[in-house]
Amino acid sequence: RCQCSLEGRKGSYFNSSDGDSAMLEGARSLHVFLRLDVGTVQKVRAFSEDCEVDVGGLPLYRLTDVREEESVTYLSSLVRPMPESERKKISNVLMAIALHKGAVADSALEHFVAPGQPRKVRKQAAFWLGSARGRRGYEILTRVVENDADDKFRKDAVFALHISKEPEAVDTLIALARSDRSRPVRQQAIFWLGQRAGKKAVAALTDVVENDPDTGIKKRAVFALSQLPDDKGVPLLMKVARTHRNPAVRKQAMFWLGQSGDPRALDFFEEVLTRR
Repeated sequence: RCQCSLEGRKGSYFNSSDGDSAMLEGARSLHVFLRLDVGTVQKVRAFSEDCEVDVGGLPLYRLTDVREEESVTYLSSLVRPMPESERKKISNVLMAIALHKGAVADSALEHFVAPGQPRKVRKQAAFWLGSARGRRGYEILTRVVENDADDKFRKDAVFALHISKEPEAVDTLIALARSDRSRPVRQQAIFWLGQRAGKKAVAALTDVVENDPDTGIKKRAVFALSQLPDDKGVPLLMKVARTHRNPAVRKQAMFWLGQSGDPRALDFFEEVLTRR
């Protein structure tokens, strides 16, 4: 068992890329804690059932037999009046919604990811759709990326697709990298493909380097190759540096080989510099 504090010092949760918290997998039930001051919610925290919560001597009132729909509806009501400056509180509320089990949580997050919501709310809702809502979350995000008019938000949704565990998420990223209408969205998809070592991702990045008509996009794909896990991009970068017909792309490959510190890259540079 673990000791959890409403100040967030300890507990069975992990930190997301934005510094927010999510419970570890395996918990059977969710406990949502609200800290109120003069009737106003000051803090929201969600912990797994195996956490012993230290409330620091404050009175604790437990509400039992709360239906899931009631819980999600109440938590959703907390998001609407919050100013965007209260980013952490908004994230904690959306996290608590996302960790509910049923379709009501999907519907709530779909509402908060929709056009018309504050952008920070949309961004956090997209994150939780990708990280916690499985197939339904993936479907919502795919529709958002395909149809939303805000390209800046679509970039956020690309990251959320990247963290989705649905197998089709890789194919969606590949399609975005190859042909999305927005250059920044394509660049974002290429970047996140570079964080994956699967055959599909590597093949897609290689294809962009070889065949895309945009030199800037080619260079971004070269960088993505340099980010492949376990230095799997080093041989691909050496091939690009040796054979690519575009000097700017070859130069980019040489640069990222130099940044890698990989012994194979050092051997390659020695070969190039001593060639007569």
